[in-house]
Amino acid sequence: MKLLVVSPDYASHALPLIELGRAWAAGWGEVVVATGPATRPLVEAAGLDWVDLRLGRGSNAGVIEVAEQPSGEDEHLLAFFEATRRGPVETLRYQADARCHDLLHAPDRVLDRLAVIVREQRPDRVVVDHVAFGARLALHALDMPVATVVLGHPSALVGDGEVYGLPPAWPSAMVPEPADLVELADRCRRSVRSLSDAAGELLARRAPQRMPVGDLTATAGSPTLLVYPRDLHDERRVVAPGTVFLGALVRSESLGAVRLPTGRGPRVTVALGSFLSARGDVLATVIRAAHLGGWRLALAHGSTPLADLPAAPAGALVQRHIPQVALLEHTDVVVHHGGNGSVTEAAAAGTPMVVLPFSTDQFAGAAAVERAGLGSVLAPNTLTAEALVEAVAVLMRSDAADRARSVAAAIAGAGGARAGAEAIAR
Repeated sequence: MKLLVVSPDYASHALPLIELGRAWAAGWGEVVVATGPATRPLVEAAGLDWVDLRLGRGSNAGVIEVAEQPSGEDEHLLAFFEATRRGPVETLRYQADARCHDLLHAPDRVLDRLAVIVREQRPDRVVVDHVAFGARLALHALDMPVATVVLGHPSALVGDGEVYGLPPAWPSAMVPEPADLVELADRCRRSVRSLSDAAGELLARRAPQRMPVGDLTATAGSPTLLVYPRDLHDERRVVAPGTVFLGALVRSESLGAVRLPTGRGPRVTVALGSFLSARGDVLATVIRAAHLGGWRLALAHGSTPLADLPAAPAGALVQRHIPQVALLEHTDVVVHHGGNGSVTEAAAAGTPMVVLPFSTDQFAGAAAVERAGLGSVLAPNTLTAEALVEAVAVLMRSDAADRARSVAAAIAGAGGARAGAEAIAR
């Protein structure tokens, strides 16, 4: 059987979907991955076939660079980074206003291209990123049943009483004012209505015989795969029937020629993801904390130039990109932005976390880490080196490592990519 995997052209989305493809190839047959040119090398390095599909204007193969984006997308990124400096509510407002731009870009072009791909590839099964709304809408118009993968926090597939873009839970250090939450919820509802209206308009023009899809943010797949540990999920939250918790989709990775940080202090790995590494002010605070705490530091500086950062401690590993999965096996505490990839990778490795959330579902992910006792949460915009040193020290003295190892064992038992492939095949 042939599986068609549909992914946005971002490494953080493509890499876990590639793991699903690898599992399918090992047990069920052919795989073709439809994504953009930036992530093509990742697909081909995994031994899978690639076809060109561009779902959005932006792309990145591991680190987002403003200068490498098309005209207009560069300004959009800079505005997003500026919003993160003003805090969670301003960031989520900005993202709500940009919803169609980000997640339903050029739907006619996407429909036309996917029609060609489906006709040429003739897949037996299709799996698509849940937030690739343009692709999901196109496949609905083409009458193609799809499995969906929720790569973010499970609330990306909204449940009863939730609205897309509004965190269902907040970490204790970052709870907005009630009035701000009311206004934000209203703005998020308007953005979802705009998304639904745009989807309905496209179907009315291009596939009037197909039933309306309604709210794409609340529409489950057949099946829906959650890349999330069940132990971190709020048991009071109801998920769609047939939903499968995969635990994590962690790629195999070796250190290769990368040397481990040297020294005697706590082993601390820091990575703010492919986007938020642009927050050089936060990275600078982290480096000051590493000096103060005597850490053995591994840090990904991403899109922030090294020249803009203080000198790291002697023996530190500081690179534009670090092999995060491999380093987690040699880490006492990981400091990250709360992206679901980092949350699940750290949980799968049994590594306690300090989470610095900036945007989207990172607040809900941070709240889950805090609730499960796997780490602590600090507000990045008011972060001090002293507070970060104390947070790491507290985790080192606590039972967070024991809790993390227990969750890691449960993740290993969930089956990961193999369980996802089996669910798609069924």
